[in-house]
Amino acid sequence: MCVLARGSNVARNTIMTIKNSAQLEEEQGPRWYIVHTYSGQEDLVKKNLELRIQSLDMQDRILDVLVPTEEEVIFKDGKRRSERRKLFPGYILVQMTMDDESWYAVRNTPGVTGFVSSEDEFDKRAKPVPLEDKQMEDILKQVDSAPTRIKIGLEKGETVRITEGPFIDFIGAINDVDEGKGKVRVLVSFFGRETPVELDFLQVERI
Repeated sequence: MCVLARGSNVARNTIMTIKNSAQLEEEQGPRWYIVHTYSGQEDLVKKNLELRIQSLDMQDRILDVLVPTEEEVIFKDGKRRSERRKLFPGYILVQMTMDDESWYAVRNTPGVTGFVSSEDEFDKRAKPVPLEDKQMEDILKQVDSAPTRIKIGLEKGETVRITEGPFIDFIGAINDVDEGKGKVRVLVSFFGRETPVELDFLQVERI
């Protein structure tokens, strides 16, 4: 009898702990969660989830869906263009108050494969882990910042033609690439000697 009573108390305490944990999470309000998707379908999953939020009338519990991107500046064939690059391919971020219904709405959205989770110590099942406020602040700063990535499509050792400046039409090999400054160093031949010349990405073209 005592063993049964003790077992009942343990079960009751465990259930109460789980309920209190869920209640505490709800009282803390909406948090940002990382949701795994099929790679390349992030934008489609975002659209599908936003439609589900509307159809299920869950705007009060699922507040925002974000596909974090940053601007990337690309130099190619003497031209410059900008495009958005996904920060976390295969993932989206969802701001939500976590409960059974909101979890189900997100988890069963086409293209979603699951939440980034850890095992709950009480019921031994995966539990979605929210981002810390500082982590989310850093992500949002990166999304809103000026272009931080430069892609030029040129590599050390490639042969290029100089298209502008006093060395126009000279041909040389790239000796160094500085993506941070948007510069390349090209070795050009003067009177039989190779001399390094620093140029802007837009001043050279591949041949």
